[in-house]
Amino acid sequence: MLSIPIILVLFLGITVTSSAYAQIEAGGVSSDTLPQGTTWYAGEGLEKGDFFSYSTCFVDYKECTNFQMDFWIKGDKIVGSETKWLSEVVVYDGNKIIVGEMELGKIAPEPTGGTPELGVYRGAFKSSIAWLSAFATSDGSSGGKGPKAFSEVSWGKIGNIGGQQVIPLEIETITVPAGTWETVVMSWKTGGAVSKVWIADDFPFPIKAKTYTHVAEGIPPPEYDFKLLKYENRSDSPFVGIKSTVDELAAAGCNTDIERNVIHKRSSDDFKYQVHVFYGPEDPVVGCDMQWLVNFLKFSDETEFLNQVQYDILVLDDEGKVKRSIANENGESHLYS
Repeated sequence: MLSIPIILVLFLGITVTSSAYAQIEAGGVSSDTLPQGTTWYAGEGLEKGDFFSYSTCFVDYKECTNFQMDFWIKGDKIVGSETKWLSEVVVYDGNKIIVGEMELGKIAPEPTGGTPELGVYRGAFKSSIAWLSAFATSDGSSGGKGPKAFSEVSWGKIGNIGGQQVIPLEIETITVPAGTWETVVMSWKTGGAVSKVWIADDFPFPIKAKTYTHVAEGIPPPEYDFKLLKYENRSDSPFVGIKSTVDELAAAGCNTDIERNVIHKRSSDDFKYQVHVFYGPEDPVVGCDMQWLVNFLKFSDETEFLNQVQYDILVLDDEGKVKRSIANENGESHLYS
C-alpha cells in the first residue's frame, strides 16, 4: 500500500514590522535579603561539578518547540591563552538524544565551541538561558559588561527595534521543579507584551523565563521560554551509560549526514502563496531519519518569506485516508512556521 506525504497549510497571515515605539521605564529593587548594591552577573557562582537540567525552547528552533537540555560542568579547558569551562551535555529532543560537550566562557558563560551535533542547541542556549550575559558579566575590563546591581534603574537596552529598557522589576518567590527560589524579575516590554526573566542572587543562570518576540501588531509569539528542572553539585558525571541516538542510527546503517536534495515547489489553490519543500534522503529507509525544510513565500516574490503559518505534514494511504499526522505525533494540533 502506497503512503503519500502531503502538506496541509492554513495561512493565518503575515507579520510585518513597520514601526516601533521607545519605552522608558525606571526599575531597581532591594530588600533585607538583597540590600542596595547587591550585584549579579551571568555565570555568578558557577563551579566545577554543577549540574543543571532545563526545559526550554527558542523561537529560531522549530518555532519554540520544547526540548530538555542537561549539562554538567566537568572542569576547565585551556583553549589557546583562554581558560574556559568544559561541560558535558545531553539534549532530549522528542525521540532524539544528543550527547556531547559544550565550552563556556568564563567572563560570559556563552557557548564558544563543542560537539558539532549540538550546534543548534548551543545557539538556543546562548540566546535564552545565557541571554543576560549581554548585560551582566563577571568582568567589565576585558570587553565584558561587568556585574550589575539589582538596585539599578536599568541594565541596558535590548537590541531590537525600539531599544526597550531591561529593568529589575520586582522581587518574587517562585517555585519550579528544581525548588522554591527568591528571585529578582528582570523585565522589558516589546510589541505590547511584557517579557520576564527570573534570576537568583549567587546562582549562575536564570531560574525561569517567559519572553516574547517583537511584532507591530497581533499576538506576539514566544521568543524563549524555560524553567529549571533540577540543580545539584556532584563529583561524577550524571551521563554515564547514556548513548546518542545519532550513534545508534549510524550503527543501524542509517545515513546521519542527510542532505535535503529533493525539491518540490507548488502554489496554493488560490495562487496567493508558494510552498517550497526540501527533503532528504531521496529514498527514505524504514527506521531511519529523514529531514524536511518547508518554506512559505509570497506568490509574486520568491524572496519574501511568510510567517505565522500553521500547517501539518500528513501521510495518506492509497485511498486518501490519513494514516499519520506529524503535528499530532509531536503533541501539537499544527506545525508552525
